[in-house]
Amino acid sequence: MSSFYNWYRNLLRHPKYRWLIIAASLIYLLSPLDISPDLVPILGQLDDVTVMVILASELTQLLVERVKSRRSPNLTTTVDVEAEQV
Repeated sequence: MSSFYNWYRNLLRHPKYRWLIIAASLIYLLSPLDISPDLVPILGQLDDVTVMVILASELTQLLVERVKSRRSPNLTTTVDVEAEQV
């Protein structure tokens, strides 16, 4: 389950694939075709709820990060790199 979450999250955070993943998730949620059919009492809704919760939480996180970056444009992300001379 964590590998699916990490894969999904990484694709959603990649700007090139973000809208594709959002559209595919919404189509999956609205589609009658599922990994586990909705006729099975608990397992049928579990896959839909999982995709819905991950999508909502990641989109919320992306929006929060965007609002924070707009409020404080002076803060930039830096990467510290150690170099060795050969």
